Amino acid sequence: MEINIYDYSYSFALKIIRVCTQLNDRKEFILSKQLLRSGTSIGANLREAKYAQSKKDFLNKMNIALKEEYETEYWIELLKESNILDESDARKLLSDCEVMRKILASIVKTTRDNLNSKSSG
Repeated sequence: MEINIYDYSYSFALKIIRVCTQLNDRKEFILSKQLLRSGTSIGANLREAKYAQSKKDFLNKMNIALKEEYETEYWIELLKESNILDESDARKLLSDCEVMRKILASIVKTTRDNLNSKSSG
């Protein structure tokens, strides 16, 4: 099954919004805001990459999306370990993060390799 990273990240952002809404209901504003920012930024950067002006611009946006994914994992793990986020919810979100991380890392590597081979050839 092939995953469309653009659709996947959009769906993930919606999950993050729902989780953050629940966290805000529990008066957990600071960490929720951090998670909301990084978790929705992944898809925003992918959308920008889709309309990049060049391959280098595309690679830059993909790298930013990958960095935001890593940050999102950090906030989810922190919320889970501090017992603010339910273990089951955290596990599902981290599983989604893993899928995105693998896809993004592959895109970044392939794009970088293609750019390097064109510049050396």
